[in-house]
Amino acid sequence: MKNPAEIIGNLIDGQSVSFISSVDEYGFPNTKAMLAPVKREGIKTMYWHTNSPSMRVKQYRNNPKACVYFCDQQSFQGVMLKGSMEVVDDIAVKKEIWQDGFSMYYHGGMDGGDFIILKFTAETGRYYGNFHSEDFEIK
Repeated sequence: MKNPAEIIGNLIDGQSVSFISSVDEYGFPNTKAMLAPVKREGIKTMYWHTNSPSMRVKQYRNNPKACVYFCDQQSFQGVMLKGSMEVVDDIAVKKEIWQDGFSMYYHGGMDGGDFIILKFTAETGRYYGNFHSEDFEIK
């Protein structure tokens, strides 16, 4: 694939929904639909926000292995990224991610205890498009 960062970055940016997967205490994958990442650094690092008592937070703290998936139904393209998910409770990162509209989800505000960040770092990926799949590494 020529320029995976651009192709996959454009695919990710065009989606309003993403899917994140964690591993439960029995070793089974758990997948959840989320909004698109609130911040993206290339295709290597992405950030989501969530509620700190969520099941996902506990699972990622116990096992950081993670997978994220983005798909475009119109063009029938998709990308799976595998890596690790870190639960971030750092106030500087929270300030960077926080948006005023988040108050409706986190009644205590940015530092009220419920707002937490998930930081995904990708290692490898698999892209599907034009009836063809291709594995790639992320540097």
